[in-house]
Amino acid sequence: MWLILLLILSILFIIISTSVLKWHPFLSLLIAAFGFGILSGTMSLLDVVNAINSGFGNTIGYIGIVILAGSIIGKFLEMSGGAFKLAAAALKLVGRKNIPLAMSIVGYIVSIPVFCDSAFIVLSPLTKALSRSIKTTLSVAAIALSLGLYVTHSIIPPTPGPVAAAGILEADLGMVILLGLPVSLIGLVSGWLFSIKIASKFHIEPNGTMTEEHKIEENAKEPSLIKSLLPIFSPILLIIFRSLNELPSHPFGSGNLSIFISFIGQPTVALLIGVLLAFMLPKKLTKDMLSTTGWLGQGIIAAATIIIVTGCGGAFGKVLQESGIAEVIKNNLSGAKSLGIFLPILIAAALKIAQGSGTVSIITSASLMAPLVITLGFDAPAARALVVVAIGSGAMIASHANDSYFWVVTQMSNMNVNQGYRLQTVGTLVVGLLSAIAVWIISFWVI
Repeated sequence: MWLILLLILSILFIIISTSVLKWHPFLSLLIAAFGFGILSGTMSLLDVVNAINSGFGNTIGYIGIVILAGSIIGKFLEMSGGAFKLAAAALKLVGRKNIPLAMSIVGYIVSIPVFCDSAFIVLSPLTKALSRSIKTTLSVAAIALSLGLYVTHSIIPPTPGPVAAAGILEADLGMVILLGLPVSLIGLVSGWLFSIKIASKFHIEPNGTMTEEHKIEENAKEPSLIKSLLPIFSPILLIIFRSLNELPSHPFGSGNLSIFISFIGQPTVALLIGVLLAFMLPKKLTKDMLSTTGWLGQGIIAAATIIIVTGCGGAFGKVLQESGIAEVIKNNLSGAKSLGIFLPILIAAALKIAQGSGTVSIITSASLMAPLVITLGFDAPAARALVVVAIGSGAMIASHANDSYFWVVTQMSNMNVNQGYRLQTVGTLVVGLLSAIAVWIISFWVI
């Protein structure tokens, strides 16, 4: 049972070092990987180094460019005003009387390539202006937007967390998207219902300035709706087509068309196509935008931390795998297998609540699950993909004071801490639990 105890100590170390000591997750995961490998007693010192190098390199090699490209798309969508164009289109679609639904839809779409923290900051003036215009409490639109952003940020690639988990668990991204869509839609609807049924009972004054409204009108003019949608959905559709193309039935045949679909549907190629489409978002693409300090450079910098943390998560997972802990769990913890698909959900939720960062909890949970997928019966491609979705669902439970997103939402929406707990924390708890239940139901068909 030494490996089990050592695993628990490693998890506690990651939680305490990141949340209490405020260490960077890169350092915490790397120390945990070395510490576990050295103290396990089942690996030589050279084996530990080799496992860390291969785990780090293989993981980044699989998803590094994907995360980078997704971050660049998100930055161009944010800076060009494309996010505002999507908001204006959603508002026109559902009508001004359905502002919460519009905000939920906007959040759901925008957070596929854009970090939810950044997206909320960009769209927060819109929630205030719309709330003032119809003379309603800010809490409804703000929470609808917050929860809409949170769902796809946690479940749907190319958001960094799900992409990282897919890389660590060797899951097919197209399958993750296909299984994640129904789960995320459950999360979207539950977040919208929470905003109109619960958040509407809290009165929060939508303070703001006319400057914000002018900024909204200005940004809503550029770029066009089609241009704003293409960089987001083109890569997703290409990845899905590739997954369908590789089904045993070969729906697209086995000729040149099939080869072409497999090529452009590779996540790296699909996301790079998305980047080229994102370059069409500004009215005029300038060399400054593509410079190291421009939009392109900012997107790369934003992705760098996630890529490094993901690589360290892959290193930790590889060390666990090489240590033989899967066999120990198989022989000693039969209860783990009986938990089924709830195990990754519980692990991700525990890590999220303990240390705050959803992305770190997703990456760490994937690292912990990587050596166990075969033992727990999750080795099939669809099962691996569902584990990724399960981890994302668990990582939504629940955003509170140790989560930077909690403070972004509360401070940008004029909420005090008590209101934040009753709206943001409870809202993410509800969305996460209902998404987890959806994963459990789907597991009857997939596993």
